[in-house]
Amino acid sequence: MPAPDSEAAEHSTVLLAHIRERIAQAGGWISFADYMALCLYAPALGYYMAGARKLGADGDFITAPELSPLFGQCLAQWLMRSDGVMQPDSDGILEIGAGSGVLAAAMLEELEQQQALPARYFILELSAELRQRARDTLAARVPHLLERVTWLNQLPPQFHGLVLGNEVLDALPCELLRLHQGQAWQRGVICTDHGLAFSDRPLSLDDGALGQQAATLLQQLGDACASQAYVTEVQLQAQGLIRSLGAMLHHGAVLMIDYGFAASEYYHAQRNRGTLMCHYRHRSHDDPFFWPGLQDITCHVDFSAMINAAKASGLDCLGFTSQAGFLLHSGLIDLVQRVPVDDQARYLGMSNVVNRLTSPAEMGELFKVIALMPAANATTALPGFVHQRQV
Repeated sequence: MPAPDSEAAEHSTVLLAHIRERIAQAGGWISFADYMALCLYAPALGYYMAGARKLGADGDFITAPELSPLFGQCLAQWLMRSDGVMQPDSDGILEIGAGSGVLAAAMLEELEQQQALPARYFILELSAELRQRARDTLAARVPHLLERVTWLNQLPPQFHGLVLGNEVLDALPCELLRLHQGQAWQRGVICTDHGLAFSDRPLSLDDGALGQQAATLLQQLGDACASQAYVTEVQLQAQGLIRSLGAMLHHGAVLMIDYGFAASEYYHAQRNRGTLMCHYRHRSHDDPFFWPGLQDITCHVDFSAMINAAKASGLDCLGFTSQAGFLLHSGLIDLVQRVPVDDQARYLGMSNVVNRLTSPAEMGELFKVIALMPAANATTALPGFVHQRQV
């Protein structure tokens, strides 16, 4: 993989020293979730909190909204077709983790064109660098709509409207478990003479949420973790976010889009090394100790766990499907047909984007979409979920 320049390498060295100090303060061991949080979110040092470009062709990975405005336009079309999500007195749209702002810009452009602008467009973004990039994007694309955008540092106590998150859940720190012969270990990080390394500690199966989930997984996996060790992730922070959204949302819907599986696929016997993945300069690998602070660290989403967390907080799941199925039944074809066929360059470009968004070999099958609504008003059938997936 390409080496970082001297400035980036120095930045990583400073973060590594900070991580080593935190490990020493903790007695020589920290959980992987704490390590991942430092790598991604340490103030001024973490991957998402520092100034390096992360998204797009010049970054480390590309998201669906970065490919084309088509993705955001389709979400706007879905919202307009979804009875019961927005009301005349709704607060508007709340996007969590807006990245470079291209999704917000595309949605606002489409909603304005369809005379369906929300009262406000709220953005919860903790990264100062990404917040500034989003401001710049919105100022360039929809300067006349900037007055509708409100920036948040935390979730509001109450909200009425659409809560939207694209590739948010996978970026929240996860715990790592090693399961074998009826026992569980929590994987953490230590310092060695050769650098950082994994270190596992025995985990009591009746000790807190992590132990309880480990006990459940041991029972579910059965023989899969009897003959050999089985390593997997547990996303307690992502589950906590879903529960917080359930407590906050009084009317409307939560729409989350991310890559992952239902539990039956997530904990497949052959997926015994987990789904932990790192992204650096558009290269994917599984070494979380490679240049800390200069790469993204993620894991796939266990959507069954997210839906269970939603139900525990008063939300019903009204839809769970692939990204391809969702987009194709939410106005994607209508949007493509706006482009004249004789405009070959533009039509070909859009066709390529549609392929990347919907092809099983690209984003179409790996990425999933869930729609959650407060149980008190979750009686509306939502578009986009014609072909439901099993949870």
